[in-house]
Amino acid sequence: MAAERIALLKPFQVNQKLMEKTGKENTVFLHCLPAVKGNEVTEDVFEKHADVVFDEAENRMHTIKAVMVATLGN
Repeated sequence: MAAERIALLKPFQVNQKLMEKTGKENTVFLHCLPAVKGNEVTEDVFEKHADVVFDEAENRMHTIKAVMVATLGN
């Protein structure tokens, strides 16, 4: 079942060829994590943008904590 799903989603993988289709050198890959390198994104694309990927994931964590405090504090 998992192998079938991976095969179905492989054409939608973010890879260098897809990144180049933007026609811009400053295109950035973002991911909210956890990412499975080799499935939804190639390792080279992930590693090239790892600094901003991890910053985005950290920001998401703080947002989730704020929502939890707001909803549980009632």
